[in-house]
Amino acid sequence: MKGKLYGVGVGPGDPELMTIKAARIIKECDVIAVPGKIPEESIAFRIARQACPEIDEKLLIGIPMPMTKDEKVLKRSHEEGVLSLKHQLDEGKDTAFLTLGDPTVYSTYLYLHNEIRKGEYEAEIISGVPSFCAAAAKLHMSIGEKDEQIHVIPASYQVEGALGLPGTKVLMKAGKKLPDVKKLLREQNAESVMVENCGMENERIYHGTENIPEDAGYYTLLFVKKRGGEQ
Repeated sequence: MKGKLYGVGVGPGDPELMTIKAARIIKECDVIAVPGKIPEESIAFRIARQACPEIDEKLLIGIPMPMTKDEKVLKRSHEEGVLSLKHQLDEGKDTAFLTLGDPTVYSTYLYLHNEIRKGEYEAEIISGVPSFCAAAAKLHMSIGEKDEQIHVIPASYQVEGALGLPGTKVLMKAGKKLPDVKKLLREQNAESVMVENCGMENERIYHGTENIPEDAGYYTLLFVKKRGGEQ
């Protein structure tokens, strides 16, 4: 009998934000798969380890997921990742693939999930708390009220047009694009707040475009609204 694959969202950083279901699946699975060559160095692994010390007793496998837009490189890494997961599943081992936040929000896990499901394998997604929800709670702010629209935008791509949308804009993984994003925010006279490494020890919060640094880590997001709450 083949094993089952679980894409497990471990939340944004605070291990107490991991769901009860995520913790149960991790404890029940035979294998823990983690993005990256060295599982113990993965942020997702370190979060899960704090909530589930039993993870140290599991078989750990690293699934390299390069940070690149090169389609050939991505395709090759995805194919290799699928083969590695299938090897464990073919041996009848239930496998949990850990991912930050929620697996359905800009997660590379979904490529693996969809490929696995094309074969004779079972796969399930275990939701996690998205980083922008945790960050909004930290800021005591509402992302959306009444008829206010919410737009979640990958900041590593073109954001100029997206910043003109009404309501709240959530710019995900904005670290490398901060200089460009700051320039656009100043031009649009928009209100903004930046949260870096939400829920982690090195969490940083910056209110106002003028206070946003020129560079930041990969796990950086911004909330952008029109001044005065205008739509």
